[in-house]
Amino acid sequence: MEALEPIQQTLSQIDKRIPDALRAALGLRKRRASILLDDAYVTSFVASFQQPSSQPRDAAPVDIDGAEPRAPLRMDWASCYASCHDEDAHFGHEDAGVVGVADGVGGYRKNGVDAGAFSRGLMTSAFEQVLTAEPGTPVCPYTLLERAYEETVASAATGGSTAVILSLAVAGTALLKWAYIGDSAFSVFRDGALLHRSQRQQKRFNCPLQLNGRRSGDSITQANVGEIAVRHGDVLVVGTDGLFDNVFDADLERLVRMGTALGFSPKNMADVVAGVAYEISMSGSTDSPYSSDSRKLRGDRRRGGKQDDITVLVAFIV
Repeated sequence: MEALEPIQQTLSQIDKRIPDALRAALGLRKRRASILLDDAYVTSFVASFQQPSSQPRDAAPVDIDGAEPRAPLRMDWASCYASCHDEDAHFGHEDAGVVGVADGVGGYRKNGVDAGAFSRGLMTSAFEQVLTAEPGTPVCPYTLLERAYEETVASAATGGSTAVILSLAVAGTALLKWAYIGDSAFSVFRDGALLHRSQRQQKRFNCPLQLNGRRSGDSITQANVGEIAVRHGDVLVVGTDGLFDNVFDADLERLVRMGTALGFSPKNMADVVAGVAYEISMSGSTDSPYSSDSRKLRGDRRRGGKQDDITVLVAFIV
């Protein structure tokens, strides 16, 4: 499994990559802007990344006579991990076109249990199964998650976890397939616009569906499964709730559009998205999906982000 890189090692680099105007537009004030920003400049900058391409998002690629046939699509992916409790885990395998993210349930921490053990077990098992599979074997995300769950339970790993696994199937129509349980989530972007967003599974506010080692959690059969056709240029963003609790969908769309326009690599984009999520998580005033839901569902006056582990995985479909 990829060695996880703590964001603390790269925060200064990430900070420099976030344009001052975007920082101001998102309400990120940790760094003094290098220039004085008036409202007109911020509005103009944000507007330049506000509208996606005018091409219909479901339009088919145009065939050009005499053009060389394009190679099968693949995932060009990278990740960034901002550790708070060190209970997230993830993996990716470019040749197999498979990625996964898991988030250990923090409630187990109160009882002195290693709340990251189950998430690490899930991702380690899934990665090892991909490694040992015959090259070219199609990967079914649900089957992979189910087998990883059984192996992790058999290992007597403590705690519980949410998880999401996605695979790229390129036989015929290219399909992005998924299986997830809980609130580890993903979004697919096309031509700068949100094409698909997974829906979190939760019993109540801040209580997601989860798998655990005692089989007393939710059933693996409750995992959400599905697929969507993808094409060259699509962008996949996968993350734990540390990302999606802190960054609104509209702001994530804006970040992806900006990164695409500026020629970011998957690693650049993962770093910047994680950096933005991290700064919001540490803010007591910037609004976030978590605080917004808290106000709606609990009737409180909460503002700011939610401090948590933040895993961001970005894959370009190329």
